[in-house]
Amino acid sequence: MSDQTDVLVLGGAGVDTIVHVPDLPLPFQDSYHVPAIEMRAGQTGDNVALGLRALGLRTVHIDVLGDDREGELVRALHEAYDIPLLAVPTGAGTKRAVNLVDPTGRRLSLYDGSRSDDSDRLPAELLAAHTSKARLVHVSITHPCQHAIGQLVDSAAVVSTDLHDWDGENPYHEAFAYAADVVFLSATALVDGPAALRRIIDAGRARIVVATAGAQGGYALVRGEDEIRPFTAVRPVAPVIDSNGAGDAFVAGFLCGHLAGAPVETCLRYGAIAGAHACTVPSTRVDPIARSVLLDRAAIPAVSPG
Repeated sequence: MSDQTDVLVLGGAGVDTIVHVPDLPLPFQDSYHVPAIEMRAGQTGDNVALGLRALGLRTVHIDVLGDDREGELVRALHEAYDIPLLAVPTGAGTKRAVNLVDPTGRRLSLYDGSRSDDSDRLPAELLAAHTSKARLVHVSITHPCQHAIGQLVDSAAVVSTDLHDWDGENPYHEAFAYAADVVFLSATALVDGPAALRRIIDAGRARIVVATAGAQGGYALVRGEDEIRPFTAVRPVAPVIDSNGAGDAFVAGFLCGHLAGAPVETCLRYGAIAGAHACTVPSTRVDPIARSVLLDRAAIPAVSPG
Protein backbone atom coordinates (compact mmCIF):
# COMPACT_ATOMS: atom_id res chain seq x y z
CA MET A 1 0.00 0.00 0.00
CA SER A 2 1.16 3.53 -0.79
CA ASP A 3 2.27 5.67 2.15
CA GLN A 4 -0.37 8.17 1.05
CA THR A 5 -3.89 7.66 2.45
CA ASP A 6 -7.11 9.09 1.06
CA VAL A 7 -9.07 8.85 4.31
CA LEU A 8 -8.06 8.26 7.92
CA VAL A 9 -11.03 7.16 10.04
CA LEU A 10 -10.79 7.74 13.79
CA GLY A 11 -12.97 5.83 16.26
CA GLY A 12 -16.28 4.06 15.87
CA ALA A 13 -14.98 0.48 15.86
CA GLY A 14 -17.22 -2.03 17.56
CA VAL A 15 -19.72 -4.85 17.49
CA ASP A 16 -23.52 -4.86 17.28
CA THR A 17 -25.91 -7.59 18.33
CA ILE A 18 -28.88 -7.52 15.95
CA VAL A 19 -32.32 -8.45 17.27
CA HIS A 20 -35.31 -8.39 14.90
CA VAL A 21 -38.45 -7.39 16.80
CA PRO A 22 -42.11 -7.28 15.68
CA ASP A 23 -42.56 -3.58 16.42
CA LEU A 24 -40.90 -0.40 17.69
CA PRO A 25 -41.49 0.72 20.36
CA LEU A 26 -41.66 -2.84 21.62
CA PRO A 27 -44.85 -3.40 23.64
CA PHE A 28 -44.19 -4.80 27.09
CA GLN A 29 -44.69 -8.50 27.61
CA ASP A 30 -42.81 -11.23 29.42
CA SER A 31 -41.08 -12.69 26.36
CA TYR A 32 -40.85 -12.60 22.56
CA HIS A 33 -39.83 -15.26 20.06
CA VAL A 34 -37.56 -13.55 17.52
CA PRO A 35 -35.50 -14.63 14.50
CA ALA A 36 -31.87 -15.58 14.97
CA ILE A 37 -29.97 -13.10 17.16
CA GLU A 38 -26.63 -12.35 15.50
CA MET A 39 -23.52 -10.53 16.65
CA ARG A 40 -21.43 -8.86 13.97
CA ALA A 41 -18.65 -6.31 13.72
CA GLY A 42 -19.47 -2.95 12.21
CA GLN A 43 -20.25 0.24 14.08
CA THR A 44 -20.11 3.76 12.65
CA GLY A 45 -16.36 4.06 12.04
CA ASP A 46 -16.16 0.53 10.66
CA ASN A 47 -19.07 1.23 8.31
CA VAL A 48 -17.60 4.48 7.00
CA ALA A 49 -14.22 2.79 6.44
CA LEU A 50 -15.86 -0.14 4.62
CA GLY A 51 -17.94 2.20 2.48
CA LEU A 52 -14.95 4.31 1.50
CA ARG A 53 -12.85 1.24 0.72
CA ALA A 54 -15.60 -0.14 -1.53
CA LEU A 55 -15.62 3.20 -3.36
CA GLY A 56 -11.94 2.80 -4.18
CA LEU A 57 -10.43 5.10 -1.55
CA ARG A 58 -7.30 4.17 0.37
CA THR A 59 -8.53 4.03 3.95
CA VAL A 60 -6.90 3.50 7.35
CA HIS A 61 -8.81 3.08 10.63
CA ILE A 62 -7.55 3.86 14.15
CA ASP A 63 -9.43 3.14 17.39
CA VAL A 64 -9.16 1.53 20.80
CA LEU A 65 -9.98 -2.21 20.91
CA GLY A 66 -10.22 -4.70 23.72
CA ASP A 67 -8.53 -8.08 23.92
CA ASP A 68 -11.87 -9.84 23.64
CA ARG A 69 -14.18 -11.70 21.28
CA GLU A 70 -15.64 -8.44 19.99
CA GLY A 71 -12.17 -7.13 19.19
CA GLU A 72 -11.42 -10.31 17.24
CA LEU A 73 -14.54 -9.76 15.14
CA VAL A 74 -13.55 -6.16 14.36
CA ARG A 75 -10.02 -7.19 13.38
CA ALA A 76 -11.32 -9.99 11.16
CA LEU A 77 -13.72 -7.62 9.39
CA HIS A 78 -10.95 -5.19 8.50
CA GLU A 79 -8.65 -7.96 7.39
CA ALA A 80 -11.34 -9.42 5.13
CA TYR A 81 -11.81 -6.07 3.37
CA ASP A 82 -8.14 -5.09 3.27
CA ILE A 83 -8.47 -2.06 5.53
CA PRO A 84 -5.45 -1.37 7.75
CA LEU A 85 -6.65 -1.23 11.37
CA LEU A 86 -4.37 0.30 13.98
CA ALA A 87 -5.78 -0.91 17.29
CA VAL A 88 -4.82 0.83 20.52
CA PRO A 89 -5.31 -1.55 23.49
CA THR A 90 -7.95 -0.72 26.09
CA GLY A 91 -8.92 -2.53 29.26
CA ALA A 92 -12.50 -1.29 28.95
CA GLY A 93 -13.24 -3.72 26.13
CA THR A 94 -14.39 -3.26 22.55
CA LYS A 95 -17.42 -1.02 22.05
CA ARG A 96 -20.70 -2.90 21.66
CA ALA A 97 -24.41 -2.27 21.26
CA VAL A 98 -27.71 -4.08 20.81
CA ASN A 99 -29.72 -2.95 17.79
CA LEU A 100 -33.45 -3.65 17.69
CA VAL A 101 -34.78 -3.71 14.11
CA ASP A 102 -38.48 -3.72 13.23
CA PRO A 103 -40.08 -5.18 10.05
CA THR A 104 -39.89 -1.81 8.25
CA GLY A 105 -36.14 -1.54 8.86
CA ARG A 106 -36.30 1.06 11.63
CA ARG A 107 -33.57 0.71 14.25
CA LEU A 108 -33.21 1.41 17.95
CA SER A 109 -29.65 1.17 19.28
CA LEU A 110 -28.76 0.39 22.89
CA TYR A 111 -25.13 1.32 23.52
CA ASP A 112 -23.08 -0.29 26.28
CA GLY A 113 -21.67 2.70 28.14
CA SER A 114 -19.43 0.52 30.29
CA ARG A 115 -17.02 0.07 27.37
CA SER A 116 -15.47 3.53 27.75
CA ASP A 117 -12.48 4.43 29.88
CA ASP A 118 -11.77 8.16 30.12
CA SER A 119 -8.08 7.44 30.56
CA ASP A 120 -7.91 5.93 27.05
CA ARG A 121 -6.24 8.05 24.38
CA LEU A 122 -5.24 7.67 20.75
CA PRO A 123 -1.47 8.30 20.98
CA ALA A 124 -0.53 11.76 19.71
CA GLU A 125 2.46 10.44 17.78
CA LEU A 126 0.32 7.81 16.03
CA LEU A 127 -2.30 10.41 15.06
CA ALA A 128 0.29 12.88 13.80
CA ALA A 129 2.06 10.26 11.70
CA HIS A 130 -1.09 9.11 9.94
CA THR A 131 -2.87 12.47 9.73
CA SER A 132 0.11 13.84 7.82
CA LYS A 133 -0.42 11.19 5.13
CA ALA A 134 -4.19 11.61 4.77
CA ARG A 135 -6.21 13.83 2.45
CA LEU A 136 -9.19 13.66 4.80
CA VAL A 137 -9.67 12.62 8.44
CA HIS A 138 -13.15 11.43 9.43
CA VAL A 139 -13.68 11.60 13.19
CA SER A 140 -16.34 9.50 14.93
CA ILE A 141 -17.92 11.03 18.03
CA THR A 142 -17.24 7.86 20.00
CA HIS A 143 -14.75 7.63 22.86
CA PRO A 144 -11.82 8.46 22.87
CA CYS A 145 -12.05 10.76 19.85
CA GLN A 146 -13.17 13.67 22.02
CA HIS A 147 -9.56 13.80 23.16
CA ALA A 148 -8.18 13.59 19.60
CA ILE A 149 -10.28 16.17 17.76
CA GLY A 150 -8.24 19.09 19.13
CA GLN A 151 -5.07 17.72 17.52
CA LEU A 152 -6.52 18.19 14.05
CA VAL A 153 -6.95 21.97 14.20
CA ASP A 154 -3.70 22.67 12.37
CA SER A 155 -3.89 19.65 10.07
CA ALA A 156 -3.63 20.17 6.32
CA ALA A 157 -6.19 17.41 5.85
CA VAL A 158 -9.90 18.05 5.47
CA VAL A 159 -11.69 17.04 8.68
CA SER A 160 -15.20 15.56 8.68
CA THR A 161 -17.44 14.27 11.45
CA ASP A 162 -20.92 12.84 11.97
CA LEU A 163 -22.90 14.13 14.96
CA HIS A 164 -25.59 11.45 14.45
CA ASP A 165 -28.80 12.30 16.34
CA TRP A 166 -27.52 15.49 18.00
CA ASP A 167 -30.33 17.52 19.56
CA GLY A 168 -28.62 20.83 18.86
CA GLU A 169 -27.94 21.37 22.56
CA ASN A 170 -25.71 18.60 23.97
CA PRO A 171 -22.29 20.26 24.49
CA TYR A 172 -20.39 16.99 23.96
CA HIS A 173 -21.00 17.22 20.20
CA GLU A 174 -19.94 20.84 19.85
CA ALA A 175 -16.19 20.18 19.96
CA PHE A 176 -16.62 17.91 16.94
CA ALA A 177 -19.06 20.20 15.13
CA TYR A 178 -16.88 23.30 15.42
CA ALA A 179 -13.57 21.59 14.55
CA ALA A 180 -14.65 19.92 11.30
CA ASP A 181 -14.73 21.21 7.72
CA VAL A 182 -17.57 18.87 6.71
CA VAL A 183 -20.27 18.10 9.29
CA PHE A 184 -23.01 15.48 9.00
CA LEU A 185 -25.93 14.96 11.37
CA SER A 186 -29.36 13.41 11.47
CA ALA A 187 -32.34 15.76 11.59
CA THR A 188 -34.20 13.30 13.85
CA ALA A 189 -33.71 15.09 17.18
CA LEU A 190 -33.37 18.68 15.96
CA VAL A 191 -36.06 21.14 17.03
CA ASP A 192 -34.88 23.81 14.57
CA GLY A 193 -32.65 22.18 11.99
CA PRO A 194 -31.79 25.24 9.88
CA ALA A 195 -30.82 27.19 13.02
CA ALA A 196 -28.55 24.34 14.15
CA LEU A 197 -26.82 24.28 10.76
CA ARG A 198 -26.29 28.04 10.81
CA ARG A 199 -24.87 27.87 14.33
CA ILE A 200 -22.34 25.23 13.27
CA ILE A 201 -21.25 27.39 10.34
CA ASP A 202 -21.07 30.59 12.44
CA ALA A 203 -19.30 29.10 15.47
CA GLY A 204 -16.88 26.76 13.72
CA ARG A 205 -14.84 26.19 10.60
CA ALA A 206 -17.32 24.05 8.63
CA ARG A 207 -17.49 24.61 4.89
CA ILE A 208 -20.67 22.57 4.61
CA VAL A 209 -23.15 21.04 7.06
CA VAL A 210 -25.51 18.27 5.95
CA ALA A 211 -28.60 17.12 7.85
CA THR A 212 -30.13 13.84 6.66
CA ALA A 213 -33.80 12.97 7.16
CA GLY A 214 -34.13 9.42 5.84
CA ALA A 215 -36.83 8.97 3.20
CA GLN A 216 -37.53 12.72 3.34
CA GLY A 217 -34.06 13.48 1.99
CA GLY A 218 -32.48 16.30 3.97
CA TYR A 219 -30.92 19.74 3.68
CA ALA A 220 -27.50 21.34 3.62
CA LEU A 221 -25.89 24.70 4.27
CA VAL A 222 -22.73 25.85 2.52
CA ARG A 223 -20.51 28.54 4.04
CA GLY A 224 -21.08 31.86 2.32
CA GLU A 225 -24.62 30.99 1.24
CA ASP A 226 -27.78 32.30 2.93
CA GLU A 227 -30.21 29.68 1.66
CA ILE A 228 -30.56 26.16 3.02
CA ARG A 229 -30.35 23.62 0.17
CA PRO A 230 -32.92 20.81 0.34
CA PHE A 231 -32.15 17.50 -1.33
CA THR A 232 -34.33 14.50 -2.08
CA ALA A 233 -33.87 10.90 -1.05
CA VAL A 234 -33.24 8.23 -3.68
CA ARG A 235 -35.66 5.40 -4.26
CA PRO A 236 -33.90 2.13 -3.29
CA VAL A 237 -33.61 -0.40 -6.12
CA ALA A 238 -34.75 -3.22 -3.79
CA PRO A 239 -37.09 -3.42 -0.77
CA VAL A 240 -36.03 -1.56 2.37
CA ILE A 241 -35.24 -4.11 5.06
CA ASP A 242 -32.79 -2.48 7.47
CA SER A 243 -31.67 1.10 8.10
CA ASN A 244 -28.55 0.08 10.05
CA GLY A 245 -25.55 1.85 8.54
CA ALA A 246 -27.55 4.04 6.13
CA GLY A 247 -26.17 7.25 7.63
CA ASP A 248 -22.62 5.92 7.51
CA ALA A 249 -23.12 4.92 3.86
CA PHE A 250 -24.37 8.44 3.10
CA VAL A 251 -21.20 9.86 4.65
CA ALA A 252 -18.99 7.56 2.57
CA GLY A 253 -20.81 8.42 -0.66
CA PHE A 254 -20.70 12.16 0.00
CA LEU A 255 -17.00 12.10 0.92
CA CYS A 256 -16.19 10.11 -2.22
CA GLY A 257 -17.58 12.96 -4.29
CA HIS A 258 -16.05 15.64 -2.07
CA LEU A 259 -12.55 14.22 -2.42
CA ALA A 260 -13.02 14.09 -6.19
CA GLY A 261 -13.86 17.80 -6.23
CA ALA A 262 -17.47 17.22 -7.27
CA PRO A 263 -20.13 19.95 -6.81
CA VAL A 264 -22.16 19.85 -3.60
CA GLU A 265 -25.26 18.64 -5.50
CA THR A 266 -23.31 15.67 -6.84
CA CYS A 267 -21.89 14.84 -3.41
CA LEU A 268 -25.39 14.90 -1.91
CA ARG A 269 -26.68 12.61 -4.64
CA TYR A 270 -23.80 10.17 -4.12
CA GLY A 271 -24.60 10.14 -0.41
CA ALA A 272 -28.31 9.56 -1.02
CA ILE A 273 -27.61 6.70 -3.44
CA ALA A 274 -25.19 5.00 -1.03
CA GLY A 275 -27.61 5.45 1.88
CA ALA A 276 -30.51 4.00 -0.10
CA HIS A 277 -28.39 0.98 -1.05
CA ALA A 278 -27.53 0.37 2.62
CA CYS A 279 -31.23 0.17 3.49
CA THR A 280 -31.60 -2.84 1.18
CA VAL A 281 -28.85 -4.85 2.89
CA PRO A 282 -29.48 -6.89 6.07
CA SER A 283 -27.37 -5.62 8.97
CA THR A 284 -26.02 -9.15 9.38
CA ARG A 285 -24.33 -8.89 5.94
CA VAL A 286 -21.56 -6.61 4.68
CA ASP A 287 -22.27 -5.21 1.21
CA PRO A 288 -21.32 -1.53 0.78
CA ILE A 289 -22.07 -0.04 -2.61
CA ALA A 290 -19.25 -0.38 -5.14
CA ARG A 291 -17.85 2.63 -6.98
CA SER A 292 -19.01 1.40 -10.39
CA VAL A 293 -22.56 0.84 -9.10
CA LEU A 294 -22.66 4.26 -7.45
CA LEU A 295 -21.56 6.02 -10.62
CA ASP A 296 -23.99 4.05 -12.78
CA ARG A 297 -26.93 4.93 -10.52
CA ALA A 298 -25.81 8.57 -10.29
CA ALA A 299 -25.98 8.78 -14.08
CA ILE A 300 -29.72 8.02 -13.97
CA PRO A 301 -31.77 11.26 -13.79
CA ALA A 302 -32.93 12.01 -10.25
CA VAL A 303 -36.64 11.56 -9.52
CA SER A 304 -38.66 12.20 -6.39
CA PRO A 305 -39.00 9.09 -4.23
CA GLY A 306 -42.77 9.65 -4.23
